[in-house]
Amino acid sequence: MANAFDANNAPEGEPATVVVGDFIQWKRSDFIADYPSDLYTATYIARITGGGASEIQLPMTGSATYYLATVSSSDSADFEPGFYYYQLEIVRNSDGERVVIDRGSFTALPDLDVNNADPRSHAAILLSKIETILSGKADADVSSYSIAGRSLTKMSFQELIEARNFYKAEVSREKQLLDVSHGRKGHATVQVRF
Repeated sequence: MANAFDANNAPEGEPATVVVGDFIQWKRSDFIADYPSDLYTATYIARITGGGASEIQLPMTGSATYYLATVSSSDSADFEPGFYYYQLEIVRNSDGERVVIDRGSFTALPDLDVNNADPRSHAAILLSKIETILSGKADADVSSYSIAGRSLTKMSFQELIEARNFYKAEVSREKQLLDVSHGRKGHATVQVRF
């Protein structure tokens, strides 16, 4: 295993998952020829699913052969666990004009080192809470959870079914992303033996 703190060992491309509180880095060499780092600035902008108020801005540092993204442990400790969408922006230094050259997503996993950290994603927690309401066995703290500002306990049966289906799909997608990031085959892989 290579030293993850050494920029020379930084993987090419964005990670599919990160752990809140970890030092994270990766590089992109696929656009340096078109956007040399002395003439352009590359920045990642990320936002959690559901349009949370906080936006992550991550400027990259440029070299002759690649751009490097680095997130310190203290900065990633501020990430809220959940599913994020990002875009990679290039700004022309001479006049400030911007283009988005890439978009994608990643999952921020909770730090299990934090006291009382729930290792489940936000979607998995909400799915569990909704299912306890539907089964008539809601736990004591279910009233403190809400979707789009509306308490779970105030939602109609049909709204709960729709929310359950949404979060079930979200949890399934998160599991697929996690499986792929760990080298396991996703559900879309079909294996045939002759």
